[in-house]
Amino acid sequence: MSSPGGGFVQRLWALCHVLRDDGITYHQYVEELALLLFLKMAKQTGAEAHLPAGARWDDLRQAAGEAQLQFYRALLARLAGAADRRVREIFAGASTGLRGARHLAGLVAAVDALDFAATDAEDGGRGLGELYEGLLEKNASELKSGAGQYFTPRPLVASIVHLVRPRPGESIHDPAAGTGGFLVYSDRYIKASAASAAAAPPARLLGVELVPSTRRLALMNLTLHGVAGEVLLGDALSPLGAELGAADVILTNPPFGNKRGGGAPARPELRVLTRNKQLLFLQHCYRALKPGGRAAVIVPDNVLFEEHAGTATRAELLATCDLHTILRLPTGIFYAPGVKTNVLFFSRPERPAAGDASQRVWIYDLRTGLPPLGKRAPLTREHLRDFEHGFGSDPYGRAPRSDGGPRGRFRCFSRQELRERGDTLDLCWLAGPSAQEAAAAARTPRELTAEILGCLSAAATELEALAAELP
Repeated sequence: MSSPGGGFVQRLWALCHVLRDDGITYHQYVEELALLLFLKMAKQTGAEAHLPAGARWDDLRQAAGEAQLQFYRALLARLAGAADRRVREIFAGASTGLRGARHLAGLVAAVDALDFAATDAEDGGRGLGELYEGLLEKNASELKSGAGQYFTPRPLVASIVHLVRPRPGESIHDPAAGTGGFLVYSDRYIKASAASAAAAPPARLLGVELVPSTRRLALMNLTLHGVAGEVLLGDALSPLGAELGAADVILTNPPFGNKRGGGAPARPELRVLTRNKQLLFLQHCYRALKPGGRAAVIVPDNVLFEEHAGTATRAELLATCDLHTILRLPTGIFYAPGVKTNVLFFSRPERPAAGDASQRVWIYDLRTGLPPLGKRAPLTREHLRDFEHGFGSDPYGRAPRSDGGPRGRFRCFSRQELRERGDTLDLCWLAGPSAQEAAAAARTPRELTAEILGCLSAAATELEALAAELP
């Protein structure tokens, strides 16, 4: 399966190497390009009425030389104060890192030359939004960019959305929105599957993102896909999270690591005290579901086996929600060294259960023995087809299923079996190390260096988020 926007993405991405001479990072390049794509799209789609007169694509294109760069800086400032709320949010705090006028001229010329009719044909009619998704994916796949932590692989997003099956009129939340993939794909799924979508009430799509520059990318993504959702700037683990209200559907990939500021969460209703951000986000998710609501949350392996706060969080999840399915994902798909992740699928009962809401948990092992995945062999939807078939058509996990036994990938464990194991969910029955672990030992020095640079870049992003919290 080709990546979104194929040829156009490659042509635009090639410009990034030129801009490296101007000190522009991969992440900055995507943001720079996104601002220009937004202006061009507004012209192409007739949406320029939302932009102030004199701060539009042709105004920028007609300027030249050093005057064009100066005009662009002033244009960004004007758009940050635009009357239209979405435009104002997208351009709030926007600035250009370009120092050379020739580099801006090159970008403007490249974007101006894009044939959007051809882009629609190449991307199956999805046009500029799919092109932008391709750029986000390309950015995430570059280990040096450090952007993989904000980008969930789109085949996985599409598969999760397909299984959870959001419906028109539902409230759909992502409390760690990143670049907005779950919101975009939920909107796409609803529009494609609801025969009477035009007459049905629209879904209410809401995300939260902590990092300002990433939130900008998410807003761009929603806008370029025509999604009428909202992405708030803030921390869902702060009191803001409690103000979001209850959701019918929660789809999210929370950030890894520990929360700053000590062990006590800023929200007293999150009862299990811990600094582990994934455990805190998991608590938020199962507490924020409406009765009858459903969720899919991506978590690292430690959430499945960590003691103390981990054990308490899992026990609360199993008691209050029906954790019906766990998907053990391959390593290497999040562009970070050694990261092992899982997807937890659970729902909140319509009425409180007499005992624990989770009476059996199905676990699908897509990790052991799978050929290595990563930048050179990315995860595709085909990797997930067998799991989707085994999961079935019921988003609550109640479709008929078949236990594959000790040699199969899909197995069922009773609540009593989990209790006997100390409520650990880190269960593996297939013998032998994973193919990824064997391949990891053979990484080249160049690949190892790139991974280290990726970790350093991720640390720098954490500092950016910390600076945003300071008064």
